[in-house]
Amino acid sequence: MSTVNQGKIGPNKVLVTGVSGLIGVAAIEQFLSAGWDVVGVSRRKPALPSGRDFHFLSVDLRDKEAARAAFEPLTDVTHIAYAALHEQPELVAGWSSKEQIDINNAMLRNVLQPIAQNAADFQHISILQGTKIYGVHLRPIPIPARERDAHNDHPNFFFDQEATVREMGARHGFNYTALRPQLVTGPTPGALNVMPAIGVYAAIRREKGEPFSFPGGPSFVWEAADADLVAEVMVWAAQSREAANEAFNVTNGDVFEWRNVWPAMAETLGIETGSDKPMSVAAYLKQNADVWERIVAKYGLRLRSLQELVGQGDQHADFAFAYGAPAGPRAFVSTVKLRQAGFTKTIDTEESFRKALQSLIDRKFLPPAANGSGQSLSARSNQPSGAPVSV
Repeated sequence: MSTVNQGKIGPNKVLVTGVSGLIGVAAIEQFLSAGWDVVGVSRRKPALPSGRDFHFLSVDLRDKEAARAAFEPLTDVTHIAYAALHEQPELVAGWSSKEQIDINNAMLRNVLQPIAQNAADFQHISILQGTKIYGVHLRPIPIPARERDAHNDHPNFFFDQEATVREMGARHGFNYTALRPQLVTGPTPGALNVMPAIGVYAAIRREKGEPFSFPGGPSFVWEAADADLVAEVMVWAAQSREAANEAFNVTNGDVFEWRNVWPAMAETLGIETGSDKPMSVAAYLKQNADVWERIVAKYGLRLRSLQELVGQGDQHADFAFAYGAPAGPRAFVSTVKLRQAGFTKTIDTEESFRKALQSLIDRKFLPPAANGSGQSLSARSNQPSGAPVSV
């Protein structure tokens, strides 16, 4: 098994897949900031929030031959941050779909095989899982769920992908780390991200003179993981001996309840809250697409298409808010293993949500707060909102 490079990063080159997605964008940003040589892969090249450029390859990872042609020449890649994900059009139903499982498994192999076979000094791959590995979408899970509580007793590509990297790592001499974040949020449009959907929902409600009512179901307590934090764990795992061939839960470090963070998000978005009004966010956005068109024209926003901005975040919001469900998910995970391994940063979830929404406003994906309150967010603290701190 290869040793983990903990010295100067200089020669290390990371291939980041799924760079148009929520964690992919964050991973590109974090590896660039850490001084790595970065190659990003997805079907379309995203614009980074920082405005920086990066080496990009347009590849459909479902196409084995296209992937082989793209990756075989990358003989100097030392690490992979695998953030690619294929979801079915019907998001929640697709989580148990054999087709979804097969496609995701094939995508990983299409990336990993040519790199593992041809790169001269390939050392490590990070893969992403989540609480569905514990069966949270099917049944109550242990509280808190620990990494050892994942049991391969339900169809899930997370198990298959971890088996793939474990077996190929033993054969080719590289290490892996499997990361299991809770609900991931951030400022990336068009991804599996509830933040753009929340922002669009708020903008439409405000335009129609309606309050920012919570649209979900029963109250429940949950955890989240800021995309930047997950990406920082990826950078750490690539260099840490303690992360070699291990799985880690990842959260911001606190808990939240949607109704309790709703006023803070309302302030950032410049809208008044109101009493609960259960509704499907996905259906509401679809029904009010013409209102969104009016908002785009009124404020000169960057994306006219709701689909381009929201992606499947509206469906994810319905799930995350427990809309139509008798109860919210009972999903708490222990991050003790990650902390004991040496990664100890945390992020305040409320500030994380506000920071993501403010970024979408600043980059003209969402309209400005009518009262300007969102513009003053960074002035509320001596450090950038949502910045990680050591504990």
